[in-house]
Amino acid sequence: MLRLHFTAEDLLQVTFAADPAPLMELGFAVALLQHGTVAQFARWQRKTRAAFPREATALFGLVPPTARGPMFLDPLSRGLEEGLDRIRATPPARVRAELGRVCPTHRPVTPWIKDLAAQEREAWQTLEHALRTAHSALVNESWSRIEAGFQAERAWRTRLLARDGIRTTLAGLAVGARWEGTTLVLPRPDDAEVALAGHGVVLLPSVLWPRPMVALYDDAPSILIYPGVTALPLLEEVPADPLGVLLGRTRAAILDLLPRAHSTSDIAKELGISKSSASEHTKTLRDARLIVTQRDGKAVWHSCTPLGLELLRGAGTSGLR
Repeated sequence: MLRLHFTAEDLLQVTFAADPAPLMELGFAVALLQHGTVAQFARWQRKTRAAFPREATALFGLVPPTARGPMFLDPLSRGLEEGLDRIRATPPARVRAELGRVCPTHRPVTPWIKDLAAQEREAWQTLEHALRTAHSALVNESWSRIEAGFQAERAWRTRLLARDGIRTTLAGLAVGARWEGTTLVLPRPDDAEVALAGHGVVLLPSVLWPRPMVALYDDAPSILIYPGVTALPLLEEVPADPLGVLLGRTRAAILDLLPRAHSTSDIAKELGISKSSASEHTKTLRDARLIVTQRDGKAVWHSCTPLGLELLRGAGTSGLR
């Protein structure tokens, strides 16, 4: 069991990650390739092992089958390049500490690991090349499905939070989860006790990992990773533009953005249209009761109504199925 001891401050600061984390999903994929057969991933494991590029196998020296590799290797980021920048910016002392935690307990200390700890340039170039190669092989082609699964999960959990509250929502993250006072008990094969530090918790669903994990930070919100309802092998390909004919391409694209709130300026920038055009289209969607609009100072924010979410789900866009 994973036992998470919440403080009152942690419960008051539970948030949801804004986007899926590409390098975290990559780390989980690398771990799954070394893991014993997991039922919902069995076919994916066989197929992916056969096609996994040799240049990426260096990552097996860092990421064990438990997925408890160095924490600097999988920062929260909105894309590969941002993530690689954060990895390169990791302070040397933290690199050495994390490599010391992982090796030799979970992974052997190889000459390459020693060179990484010593900040040898060639070793870090090998790491970057392995990450890029593995990302291309394991994550890139599936990214639209990963995003779809994430957004569907986020929209659903957010609605549960509004309806049932934080304790019920957190207890619903995994089958068999329960509360014991202010301790959230999550089912896992091993036992772990984690005392949160009062900085809050970020919820991050994964479509590539079958059990809960926590990344604990002393000076920042901890990250609670939990398995999404639908694993990657079961996520369907996202249709190209199912709402375009019904709503018009631009309005369909706007609605597709709004499971998460966007301002009028955000919409205009995201879609490359003028603010006046974005305002006209959002008015049409609002009149159709597909979105709601709220003003906050000078900014105007838009988000889907339940009807809008149901329309997205029925059309299969944004993964809301």
